[in-house]
Amino acid sequence: MRCWAVGSPVLPPISLPFSPIIPSPNGASSSSSRGFPNAEDSSYITEPPFPSFKWRLLIAYDGTRYAGWQYQRSPPTIQCLIEEALIGATKLERKDLHLVGASRTDKGVHAWGQVAHFVTPFNYDSLESVHAALNGLLPVDIRVREMSPAAPDFHARFSTLSKVYHYKIYNGTIMDPFQRCYTYHCVYKLNYAAMKEAANYFVGKHDFSAFTNAAHNNRVVNPVKVIFRFDVIEMGALVQLEVEGSGFLYRQVRNMVGLLVQIGKEALPPEVVPKILASRDRKELAKYASGVPPQGLCLVSINYKEDHLKLPSDCPGTSLGRSRSVGKCKVPFY
Repeated sequence: MRCWAVGSPVLPPISLPFSPIIPSPNGASSSSSRGFPNAEDSSYITEPPFPSFKWRLLIAYDGTRYAGWQYQRSPPTIQCLIEEALIGATKLERKDLHLVGASRTDKGVHAWGQVAHFVTPFNYDSLESVHAALNGLLPVDIRVREMSPAAPDFHARFSTLSKVYHYKIYNGTIMDPFQRCYTYHCVYKLNYAAMKEAANYFVGKHDFSAFTNAAHNNRVVNPVKVIFRFDVIEMGALVQLEVEGSGFLYRQVRNMVGLLVQIGKEALPPEVVPKILASRDRKELAKYASGVPPQGLCLVSINYKEDHLKLPSDCPGTSLGRSRSVGKCKVPFY
């Protein structure tokens, strides 16, 4: 029995790389099953009405041209393009894929370690073909780095233990043009020691209400988060701020970095951080600093509960992509 399928009964193995949709007993295909609430928002958590197999994607993208992760067609988003590629590769409809991303990165924000999951009503014998097909259908600035089977209880968003973000600042007089899409240019000489001292005040469990912008939806979000580390690392003209936390509120990282930049300019003392945290008021932060632009921010990695990452039994192995090689020399050698 393939115990890693979501729901029952379990489907038999399929040898074709892209398997047809399994028809239901009444003759209708599984893809024509009933729709789901909030169809334009894949954050809903609803069990698929058909027996299904769950798959995990590790995704990297340059967010410069996109309006963030969250699904919308115009301007295009990462989720929209991933779903279009999945539709082409699996021949399923969007509502049947149930694609969910771990983090809703904003417009212009990049990712090296975004994670998402989706489901299919069929199994794969090997993931290399579908993995290659996805990258063939995606634009060059979005890539699926890995594809693997996932356990039924794995959830890209709700199985997370922590997320790691990096924010890069170019602290030179003249901006390096090759860094312009991936760093924030600060011409003021920054005091890194003051920034490190201030960053330590963020570490621990706090109410970050003062560091979040108003969200675009009405969902109630717990403002209490845990920051495990907040490092300020000097790399020549670059300074990299690395923050790991249990989760982050809307624009929280960019607002924290914006305050650290003001402290690095020596416009504010490091002790202002606990004062603003204690206020729990976004207007208090606005008196001292504004958020930094998105291009310096990158979602680097997401850490998960170990038992949720175990590969299910009787499943294809993880695909890391295909490598090509020439078997023998095709050019005359003299």
